[in-house]
Amino acid sequence: MSAVTATVRPARPADAEAVARIYVETWRSAYPGILPDQVLIGMSQDRQEATWRAILSERGGQSAFVAECGAAGVVGFATAGPARVGPAGYRGEVYTLYVLEDHQGRGLGRRLLSASLAALHARRLGPALVWVLGANPARFFYEAMGGRPLAQRTARMGGAEHEELAYGWADLARAVAPDGPCPEP
Repeated sequence: MSAVTATVRPARPADAEAVARIYVETWRSAYPGILPDQVLIGMSQDRQEATWRAILSERGGQSAFVAECGAAGVVGFATAGPARVGPAGYRGEVYTLYVLEDHQGRGLGRRLLSASLAALHARRLGPALVWVLGANPARFFYEAMGGRPLAQRTARMGGAEHEELAYGWADLARAVAPDGPCPEP
């Protein structure tokens, strides 16, 4: 298996199509059995593309990053900005972090999280947190990345209530991880 250098860079409006595809594909692969099938089936890449184009054009205080990996192109993305809701003192929040299933386990999520936390740190938006569905095994990724359990809440998604967990990083300067290679599939 050869390795190419993965690039994590700021997202641009031109990335909206790839980000929308990743968003829909990762929700459909991560949330079966967690969210109702009709929610996952009803997701539209076209609607998501319009949403992400607007987000990436008018960031409204957000930082957005994409991960590119060789010929596969953009395979992951993350967004972060001021905390919306959370424990007192947590000023920054990672809003989204998604990597296509075929590219998980290669350090891209770590690099996207690192870029997001570094951007929050540069804007003095620390400490920072992320909210994740409690039933989503991805929560273990945040634990492995040093996130400490902070809080829980109930959120309504897909017509049902779901537990969400907050993980946080008190020291953003220490949470930044180094770059690494991206093996090709």
